[in-house]
Amino acid sequence: MQRTISNLLLVVITAVFFTSCGNEPSLQQYYVNNQESVNFISQDFPLSMVEIDKSDFTEDQLEAYNSVKKLNFLGFKSNNSNTEAYNAEIAKVKQILANEKYNDLMEFSDKGNRIVVKYLGEDDEADEVIVFGSAKETGFGIVRVLGNDMNPDKMMTLISAFQKADVDEKQIENIINFFK
Repeated sequence: MQRTISNLLLVVITAVFFTSCGNEPSLQQYYVNNQESVNFISQDFPLSMVEIDKSDFTEDQLEAYNSVKKLNFLGFKSNNSNTEAYNAEIAKVKQILANEKYNDLMEFSDKGNRIVVKYLGEDDEADEVIVFGSAKETGFGIVRVLGNDMNPDKMMTLISAFQKADVDEKQIENIINFFK
């Protein structure tokens, strides 16, 4: 009897383990699988490396800025010879971001460029903010924003501040040159 219970318990634990380790692709897996692939560029850097004038930041923007610790960037460069690969890769990213665990934060288009911002976590605290931008002419980029106690609403105000900010392009020169 005790052996039967032990076997049953082992089967239940094994079943729980395998069902909790789903086969759904994750953004982190996508990064790892492609960081050294042709047509991709990957760069990780702490936010402290990106010098930006914070003098015009609101209190919420400054709080959001200080909650960010690290940025992970993965970019795909498109050109006339890799249109099929571009379409396949962008479909993979869209499938990953369509997962219900990614909460919508904002989305906009400008001059053929599309930007989608999502986050993982709760309404008042994001574990990760994802910025996904694409343009058929140049390619796409994904930025994973990692930090502590990131508030999604305040992160939106920080993103709008970054759009207006004067960032020294020398700091991200590798990425800019990759897409040229």
